[in-house]
Amino acid sequence: MRRSLEGASTNRRNFLGLVGLGAATMASGGALAGCSKEPGSTGTATNAQQAAGVVPTFKDSTLVQPDVKGIRPMADGYVKYPTSLADAITEKAAPSGKPITASTPWWGPAPPTANKLVEAVNADMGATINFSIQDGNTYGDKLNTMLGARDVPDLTCIPGWEISKLARFSEGVHALFEDLGPFLTGDKVNAYPMLAGLSTAAWQDSVWGGKLMGVPFPVDAPYPSVLFYRKDVADERGIAAPTTLDELYEFGKKFTNPGKGEWAFGDIWLEVQQICGAGGSENGWLKTADGKVVHRHELPEYKQAIEFMAKLYAEKLIHPDLASSEGGDVTTLFKGGKIFMYATGGGSWKETWRPAVQANPKFNMQAVKVFGAQQGKAPVRWQTRAGVLWTFIKKGQGQERVQELLRVLNYTAAPFGTKEWELQNYGVEGTHFKRDASGSPVTNDLWVKEFANQYIFLGGRPPVVVGGPDIPTYAPDFVGWGNDAAQYLEKNPWDGIKVEVPTQQAAIEGPTQDKVTDILRGRAPVSSYDQVLSDWKAGGGDAARDFYAKVLADNGR
Repeated sequence: MRRSLEGASTNRRNFLGLVGLGAATMASGGALAGCSKEPGSTGTATNAQQAAGVVPTFKDSTLVQPDVKGIRPMADGYVKYPTSLADAITEKAAPSGKPITASTPWWGPAPPTANKLVEAVNADMGATINFSIQDGNTYGDKLNTMLGARDVPDLTCIPGWEISKLARFSEGVHALFEDLGPFLTGDKVNAYPMLAGLSTAAWQDSVWGGKLMGVPFPVDAPYPSVLFYRKDVADERGIAAPTTLDELYEFGKKFTNPGKGEWAFGDIWLEVQQICGAGGSENGWLKTADGKVVHRHELPEYKQAIEFMAKLYAEKLIHPDLASSEGGDVTTLFKGGKIFMYATGGGSWKETWRPAVQANPKFNMQAVKVFGAQQGKAPVRWQTRAGVLWTFIKKGQGQERVQELLRVLNYTAAPFGTKEWELQNYGVEGTHFKRDASGSPVTNDLWVKEFANQYIFLGGRPPVVVGGPDIPTYAPDFVGWGNDAAQYLEKNPWDGIKVEVPTQQAAIEGPTQDKVTDILRGRAPVSSYDQVLSDWKAGGGDAARDFYAKVLADNGR
């Protein structure tokens, strides 16, 4: 079985696609829908100046120079796997010999307790980590129980989308977990050089109530969605990638032929909103040029996006399986030539392209260059938060134990191009993987059985984009697209402020999106959106506006 892993974070089977996850959360205006906070929460926010004062001093931990340099926050790109790996960490992490307990999520079969991969990493690290690996789909329930009972392990990994659902987390985090500021703030992080290599933005997202509370896992790219198309088929048919909204519609008409079982599109709703200029990176909120705080729901560009998307559905330019309530497997349809364009997180690019090209060498999946619908107006790119999950250290264990646990997290944060990174991601050569002709690891069935992102989830790592001989242009393609898109990233006035969304807005967001979906798919007229917007405002939108505006005012913005 051929399996390849690029930093673990970009495989949907392993971690919801990370950036693909960003697309899912952005669809509801942020990580809002389905929240289970206690009723009446009016939201909280961390002061930006406080956050800036407690983060570590950044020091680049890149040990292998990239082939393609990313314009931050886009990751760097590597065309191929390095032939020479650096030995980044020489000291043993846990000389006390005391076992370490850790809880992490996993979206796959539970790995065996007797695990050669875990044994090998533990031995190299010099620590014994005993993992409690929980089903990622029900991880939030486990966390609620664990945190409610105040019974947490030494290291607890908590994804951001679960934090949004945990009752009173902004208070509980201080009761249950260690303040890491005394160990990591400023130059103190030099004792943990791999942690110093994590981005400042991700560390700022790790501050609750003015205290540095967790070690972040940075996202691979700031973009919640990318518009992909079958360039190989488009080139064969002489159809160019769209550069305007009208050309996007024409692309749909040219590629749709139900008689041949072909439809142009999968779901491109997230992209259409951005193409039309409907901004709002902070849970859908933005600040206009005249200083007003508004939500994308209120923008004429958002209504334009609704009208355009409803037109695509009405003219049946979207595959019927994907247009139905049952849904369908968009990647299978895309690889099989049943659809030719869809939007998803950038993390799925490699995981879709690599197996497809093995079956069809001509298969070429490319990202459409960013464009906008408004003449004379720059396109809009939403921007996800820099941190996607965090590892917290149990409170009250004493200074020496906290330092020991931080050395463990320093090890797990080893960057791409190191022996430590390879061991955590691929296991032991000859046991879990062999190398192909280019030197890239190719994993086997034992790796599939034993690997569960155990160590990757414990410590953030500088993200990378890594190609291979089967997809030699992947790294420059992705980084090149991201570098171009970076010029259109929307400025977030709440950047550096950790905002806990008011309960009312969290509760109304899901039902609002359901109503919008009904309009898009023709179950309600476009004209009904005015009432949807009115209901949203009355149901919590206006109250949330006051909250977000106050957060800006309190931070002098």
